[in-house]
Amino acid sequence: MKLAVAALLSLSVSAPALAAATSSGQLPRNVVPVLYDISVRPDAKTLTFSGAETVTVDVREATRTIVLNAADLDVTSATFDGKPAKIAMDKDAQTLTLTLAAPATVGRHAVAFQWTGKISQSASGFFAIDYSNADGTPARMLATQFEAPDARKFAPMWDEPSFKARFRLTTTAPAGQLAYSNMPASNVAKQADGSQLYKFGETPLMSSYLLFLGMGDVDRKTVKGGPVEIGVITRKGVVDQGDYALGAAKRLLAYYNDYFGQPYPLPKMDMIAGPGSSQFFGAMENWGAIFYFEPTLLFDAARTAESGRQQVHSVVAHEMAHQWFGDLVTMGWWDDLWLNEGFASWMEGKATSVLNPTWKADAVAVAYEREGAMQLDATAATHPIIRHVQTVDEIGQAFDGITYSKGQAVIGMMESTLGEVKFRDGIRRYMAKYKYGNTVTDQLWTELSAAAGRDVTKIAHDFTLQGGVPLVTMAGARCAGGVTTVSLSQGRYGLDAPSKTAQTWHVPLVVATVGGGSTSAVVSGAQVTPVKVKGCGTVVLNRGKGSYTRVLYDEAGHSAIVRDYAKLTLEDRVGTLGDDFGLALGGYQDLTRYFAVQDRVNAGSDPLEWSVVASKLGTLTGLFDQTPLEQPLRTKTNAMLSPVLARIGFEARSGEEPLANNLRETLVGRLGSNGDPMVVARARSYVAQLATNPTAIPASIRQPILSTYAINATSAEWDQLLKLMQAERSPVVKNRYVSLLGAARDPAIGQRALDLIKTDALTPPQKASLLRSVAGRHPDLAFDWAIANRELVDTFVEQSQRGGYVAGLGGGSNDPAMPGKIQAYADKYLPEPARKPAQQTIQLIGVRKAAAEKLRPGTQAWLGL
Repeated sequence: MKLAVAALLSLSVSAPALAAATSSGQLPRNVVPVLYDISVRPDAKTLTFSGAETVTVDVREATRTIVLNAADLDVTSATFDGKPAKIAMDKDAQTLTLTLAAPATVGRHAVAFQWTGKISQSASGFFAIDYSNADGTPARMLATQFEAPDARKFAPMWDEPSFKARFRLTTTAPAGQLAYSNMPASNVAKQADGSQLYKFGETPLMSSYLLFLGMGDVDRKTVKGGPVEIGVITRKGVVDQGDYALGAAKRLLAYYNDYFGQPYPLPKMDMIAGPGSSQFFGAMENWGAIFYFEPTLLFDAARTAESGRQQVHSVVAHEMAHQWFGDLVTMGWWDDLWLNEGFASWMEGKATSVLNPTWKADAVAVAYEREGAMQLDATAATHPIIRHVQTVDEIGQAFDGITYSKGQAVIGMMESTLGEVKFRDGIRRYMAKYKYGNTVTDQLWTELSAAAGRDVTKIAHDFTLQGGVPLVTMAGARCAGGVTTVSLSQGRYGLDAPSKTAQTWHVPLVVATVGGGSTSAVVSGAQVTPVKVKGCGTVVLNRGKGSYTRVLYDEAGHSAIVRDYAKLTLEDRVGTLGDDFGLALGGYQDLTRYFAVQDRVNAGSDPLEWSVVASKLGTLTGLFDQTPLEQPLRTKTNAMLSPVLARIGFEARSGEEPLANNLRETLVGRLGSNGDPMVVARARSYVAQLATNPTAIPASIRQPILSTYAINATSAEWDQLLKLMQAERSPVVKNRYVSLLGAARDPAIGQRALDLIKTDALTPPQKASLLRSVAGRHPDLAFDWAIANRELVDTFVEQSQRGGYVAGLGGGSNDPAMPGKIQAYADKYLPEPARKPAQQTIQLIGVRKAAAEKLRPGTQAWLGL
């Protein structure tokens, strides 16, 4: 799955063990599914469906009760081997218990159910996506979203990842519509009423959350990748926008077949584009039927910049990596979710770097994904990568930046430590050994250790079983006889007060000298570690930024880095910018060190460096939002960045490198957000033309130009934006306009946007998007409105997000009263297991406030105040 962010290793669950339900909330293992035969008949008009299934089960010990999952279903009948069974539903536990007339004997049996259910208008379970066709007529697409615990809303199931089984799915689709699932249709028969009965082929062994069903008035386009049929499924009229994704998927399929050492095992791989949105995810790796929301799959050259092409490739690479890491081999329980998401996040970058080297994916990961992980991981709000998950609420909370971005960084660190070949060989061993099964993390470490010929578990456990970011500190360096000896120590890098227990890691990293040699070392424990490296040049700690750690130089060492900054690799340059800014945020060094490095970024620097500088200046400005420092920061930022935009120009140039195009978007967006008069005037000129020319804005700057217009909008200009939204028939463009309606800096316009949410003009996902957009600019206004309209908000926020959505609206507030308001909301309306996101938001508000105080003197000095 691609997101729209202390646990002990459990025992292996490669095969479910015989046990009663455990305190973890998991199902008993005495009865397990073998084959589901499911038939559903949806009624898209009434948003209801009926279903029937027969499940072949393996009874492993005699029992009179069978416990499985069901949620939001009206189960009307149940039988065991054809005999009626008593049904008991537990709404809170989301379980269904059958009581049998006599104990079931060990062996194979048949359990059958009939039920009715509801089709949701938010992206969970069986759901509908409403949109308009090109001619303005209404349309409705149906799809399913089952990760993490929502297959139970579709049919009674053993809805846990370790209960792998085979699935046969049958459904009825209206005349003229196409139905699609994990496997190709084995038979399509026209019924007397004109509908079509689809029977899909039997799936391989897989977890319930990977099952998929979709249908609608759609187009499908295919290419062949060896024996596999790769397809794109879209609403009518836009299937050609899937051409880029099809080409990327074909290349990725060949790359992954080789990398994993296991050929993709299904006969087809469809990529389904849904014209909607979710608060939770952007794409989902259903085996053979990957679901994407349109912006993550379709590339519209008339409206999408180069960054959109990169995003499509990245998301396709992520979801396709899941077809092995997650689908073929699946974590046994959600404690080890990172085995899916961390690896897929790393693999998307790995594959992108190989297949599109000009995108510099490795350096981009250092600049953004690494920094994003550390921002949360360096606070008390963090958690270990592997953490104990028990309730449905906790499962939803596991999909966060630690699981994805820190997981990605740790996997990258392991490859950097072991070497590409040995690491890949370990992955191949793991895939071959556990295909169609379930694992825990230690089984991955075992295979990597075997392939590398060294035990990696100490390093791996330190980074996965405890939260936090290491800090490696250079205490001094001396050179003698052409060899530099560097003294290194370590501790915790934190943005808030450290815990009472000191933390240490086994930190692998490469130490190098500029123009000299390099050496690999592991810094462990609290003692000083001497490291020797050839050469007497500038010392570079964590060269290539392959290790997940901050590094802090002594004064002489940092001065040398500043002097030789241009001689560093791109990864080390953007990594140094990240480290120095982060160390200033944490109070480890003065902000002047960051500015000294920033000053080394000049006209000849890589576009990525300027993008990072623009991002850091945006962060700095945000810390002082609505304070006397805000406007001086905006003014100085504009003065720094305007000449950079002038050099690269407003419109894309033939032959320019991809990251230059990305920088253009970044600069226009940052300057526009800051209210730069020239950029704002250009935005107003472009938007004025949209009423007669929908593609008047050049694709390379369309999104930041629209954002600039929306942020600086007057009341009359907001009216114009509203008219554009109402007239728009492309669901993707319309959704973007909806979000922009909440972006205005003027709070009175923010209130108008909130008033719009109370009308029927928007779909439930659009309402959620608009409210979150208002919160981005006016967190106090949005939070207070959400509390006052809590029942309305609950109708459009996806159930898995309710624990964090409302609390998150207030996350950007500087009001001292906000933490108490968030806590009061959580205490009153959220069950205890669902309160962690609210507590995390409160902690991060405190971190941001403390960071602003630490940076205030350095910022004032930089501004000359």
